[in-house]
Amino acid sequence: MKIMIRRSPETGLSIYVPKKDLEEPIVESEHEGLWGGWIRIANGWVLDLPEMAAETTLPITVNARKRGEEE
Repeated sequence: MKIMIRRSPETGLSIYVPKKDLEEPIVESEHEGLWGGWIRIANGWVLDLPEMAAETTLPITVNARKRGEEE
């Protein structure tokens, strides 16, 4: 699924899922650098993020995979 990741002063890192009109803060991540691991958002979803350079600037739209969903 396509998600947008951004940083805001109020919530820190958050994601927006356009098809679901869902915006949630990121509450936990596998790696400090964010990319190439999983993230957990406030509603409990766990998403796998693609490998990207650590210096990738935000906001950015990426393809993420929700854990527990079949391809």
